[in-house]
Amino acid sequence: MNDIIVLGAGRVGRAIASDLCRDYHITVADIELHSLSLLKERYPLEIEEIDLNDQVELLELLKPFDLVVSAVPGYMGYQTLETIIEAGKNVADISFFEEDPFELHKKAVQEKVTAVIDCGVAPGMSNIILGHHNDQMDVQQFECMVGGLPVKRTWPYEYKAPFSPIDVIEEYIRPARLVINGEVVTRPALSDAEYVNMEPVGTLEAFHTDGLRTLLKTMDVPNMKEKTLRYPGHVEYMKVLRDTGFFDKKTREVNGAAIRPIDLTSKLLFNEWKLDPGEPEFTIMEINVEGIQNQQKVTYAYHLYDEYDHETDLSSMARTTGFTCTSVARLIFEGKYQNHGINPPEYVGADEQCYQQIMEDLKDRNVIYQVEKEIEKT
Repeated sequence: MNDIIVLGAGRVGRAIASDLCRDYHITVADIELHSLSLLKERYPLEIEEIDLNDQVELLELLKPFDLVVSAVPGYMGYQTLETIIEAGKNVADISFFEEDPFELHKKAVQEKVTAVIDCGVAPGMSNIILGHHNDQMDVQQFECMVGGLPVKRTWPYEYKAPFSPIDVIEEYIRPARLVINGEVVTRPALSDAEYVNMEPVGTLEAFHTDGLRTLLKTMDVPNMKEKTLRYPGHVEYMKVLRDTGFFDKKTREVNGAAIRPIDLTSKLLFNEWKLDPGEPEFTIMEINVEGIQNQQKVTYAYHLYDEYDHETDLSSMARTTGFTCTSVARLIFEGKYQNHGINPPEYVGADEQCYQQIMEDLKDRNVIYQVEKEIEKT
């Protein structure tokens, strides 16, 4: 019996597989046999060693499965999703690729595929929350601030990446789009840095990144922005590296060898940013949704603070991202969400039953979103 296949055995893929294998028959596919073997030793699941870049092999691999979860790196995400749709398989996707996912919408509808993309923490839960409120009120402003950080601050970067450094670097070079007074405005990544107080951590630095993604097309909200959170000082280091060319994608010749600076930088930062085994880290996020509901001005404030789980040895970013994805995967697999085509998370959040189920699933896994509602007095 083949239920669900998870593509990718990295940190988030492991969290996804460990959660889903409690209830379903799970297979995990990756080219890294060592990562697969560690999963096989710890969890009741099957493994498949495969180069996921090989689309012919991937199409064949997917045939017996009812649902696919794509947890591949961002640079592989679009092509992998296209292959999954070609195979006619429903999918929950957390690859956060750069390309426009709606380019695949027509094909997904033709193949009767339900494809939920970006179903992580942010993008992901941030979209789900906005989609939920947008269905119930006239939203006028949406703001999200989010970051994943190590507890221990180590010079010089005071940062550790819970996923591939090259995906983090993408956040630092891709122009950030926000919405101001109904107009889409572009700002450089890392711009408009500000200090914010975030309980229980203290002072953090917030700066623009391109996190709104599909919300720019799907939500008619006049003011929207997303900022990434780091310890104070990190943004200056990243600006120096970016503006000096260390994040460039154009090939350069160095001593007869053709290299892309971003590939070398990512390689060098891998060990600098790698979390040590068992190293504590946390995810912190604040979301504010303001608007008119029942003829009253209302603000909903969401707060998430989640830490590394010592018992399961799962990082907080893997938990908060992965468990959002597994909740969405369950909704698709059990037929509770069946909208064919490309579905960003805000579409799922607009379904009240789906929204409540996701919140309950996360709460059961101790990923808790605290929410406060404030009604402006008139």
